[in-house]
This record gives sequence, structure tokens and C-alpha cells, in this order.
Amino acid sequence: MDSAIALLTAALGGYALGATPFGFLIAKLKGVDIRTVGSKNIGATNVWRQLGAAYGLPVFILDALKGWFPAWAAMSWFLGQGSSELIASLGGILAGMGAVLGHNFTFWLKGRGGKGVATSAGALIGLAPLAVGAATVVWVLLFFIVRYSSLASIGAAVTVPTVMALIMQRGGSWNGLLLGFGTLLSVLTIWRHKANIGRLLAGTELKVGQKKKEEGAS
Repeated sequence: MDSAIALLTAALGGYALGATPFGFLIAKLKGVDIRTVGSKNIGATNVWRQLGAAYGLPVFILDALKGWFPAWAAMSWFLGQGSSELIASLGGILAGMGAVLGHNFTFWLKGRGGKGVATSAGALIGLAPLAVGAATVVWVLLFFIVRYSSLASIGAAVTVPTVMALIMQRGGSWNGLLLGFGTLLSVLTIWRHKANIGRLLAGTELKVGQKKKEEGAS
């Protein structure tokens, strides 16, 4: 298969899988249209807040898996075909980026998706697991210290490219494509939290456990 066609297929395949709105579908099992309650976001946090861990945790896992699988599968396929490490990294990045965009702008729901935190983390696990591990630690610490899910997600997003750069510098081997991908996902995640940032600055962001008829969530 021509490399250009294979790369395009990886990106489109990632988007198709990422566009599967697990939060919307799982909430429907409870008879709830998740787009009409809480933050009206289809992501795991809103599902968790509105329906509990029994529904929110599966959404988080599935959203992460739909980011991890296309990135991992694409990179593995290209390497198996004897492609260079550069092409394999590009294939994994395009598939992972496609999954994140699919989640954030799913065609199934007319472009109304989530914020991509779990899906971005999943994609990066397949490409830069150490950076994701560090970001997870940051997320957990911030979450339990400040109780703001949005702030924890933003902190984790900043951590990913920072740790990636530190690892590359220490190893003396730079992968600009991979670092650029991590940075892009970080920026996209922060941008999707712009409303939360406004509420944090205004002191109106809700902590986990707080309830309000119209609440913001990550």
C-alpha cells in the first residue's frame, strides 16, 4: 500500500473510532441524554457526576481505549511493514490525532463531542507512556488537593509535552513529530477547557461533589 494512502487510512480510521460517543451511548442505557444535563458534555466527568461511577468509569476507560488502540495499531502496522521509525511515528500520530478529533467533534452528534482528556491520554499511552504516567500523577495530586477536575486536567495536559521534552533531552534523541503531537494535544485539551478557565478565574468553577443545575465540567 502506498504510504500516503496508508497514512490517510490511519487518520480516517482513528477518527471513525474516536467519533464513537461512548458517554452518550452509556448514559442512554440509563435513559438519560447526557447532552441535556450538567455541563451537557458527553465526556466521562459529566457522566460520572450525573450518573455515578458505575457509568462514568466505563466511559473513561472506553474513551481512553479508543485513543490508544488506533495509535498503537497504526504504529505497529507500519513497523511491521518495514517502514522507517519516522513514518511509523507519523502513522501513530495521525491515527491518535484522528481519534481525539473524532471524540471532540463526533459526526454522530453533529460535532458535539467531549474535551478529549481521556482519549488524548489513551493516544499518548501508545506513543509516550512515561509522559502519560507523569501526567497521571499530576492529575491525581491536583484532583485530590484542589478538587477541581478541570484544573487537574489542565495540569496534566501541561505535564505531557514538558516530560516528553525532558526525556528526549536526557536521552539525546529528539523526535520532533512526537513532541509536536504531545504539544498539540496539550494545547487542544487546554483550549477545550477555556470555559472552565474562565470560571476558575472568576471563582465560580464547581469542585467535584458540588451540584448545580447548570454546571461546568471537564
